[in-house]
Amino acid sequence: MKKKILALALVGAALLSGCASVPKDSGQNPDDPWETLNRQTFAFNQGLDFILIRPLAKGYQFITPQFLEDGIHNMYRNVGDVRNLANNVLQVKPHAAGVDTARLLMNTIIGVGGFFDVGTKMGLQRNDEDFGQTLGYWGLSSGPYLVLPLLGPSTVRDALGIYPDSYAEPYRYMHDVSARNTVAGMKIIDARANLLSAEKLITGDKYIFIRNAYLQSREFKVKDGQVVDDF
Repeated sequence: MKKKILALALVGAALLSGCASVPKDSGQNPDDPWETLNRQTFAFNQGLDFILIRPLAKGYQFITPQFLEDGIHNMYRNVGDVRNLANNVLQVKPHAAGVDTARLLMNTIIGVGGFFDVGTKMGLQRNDEDFGQTLGYWGLSSGPYLVLPLLGPSTVRDALGIYPDSYAEPYRYMHDVSARNTVAGMKIIDARANLLSAEKLITGDKYIFIRNAYLQSREFKVKDGQVVDDF
């Protein structure tokens, strides 16, 4: 479920960033040869989200003061900067890696473990990198679109990047099961709560909308924004 929400967060980023518009689908998409199976998996994931994750996220957002919700979100983003740093190093981007390092130090020390995002206020803009993007940076094509059970939108390439990225997560190094599950569960709820407003932007066929937004977002990120606008 954790990776499902992270994948949805990527879709939310695509919707909110305005990096690309979502065209109407004109039939079979060559990037989605497994559409029938993908739609079945998508329906399963949506059902789980509807009966469990979304209600928890709405309840969390309702009872949590905004300043506390923002602080918790910042702390999870601060942990995520470890993944960003690792992948910027693998992509040989020294400037971006330097920004990631500075953000980690400033937010962890001055920002009280990342509760306050002082790095952004100091002009250190957050990067968003993962191992799927690293594989794309080194020339591996995305492969077909793929909806993973519980994990959500992906491609063959991005699916290969999930396991390596897990080494940047703190859960691997937490031996207390209850603490590990609590931290992981809160991350799911926090990420889903931050997508509640983004989902209002979805129109028409939800599957097609999310697929197109995801694929365009990933292309935009792999190419660092150097993409040709088709419209």
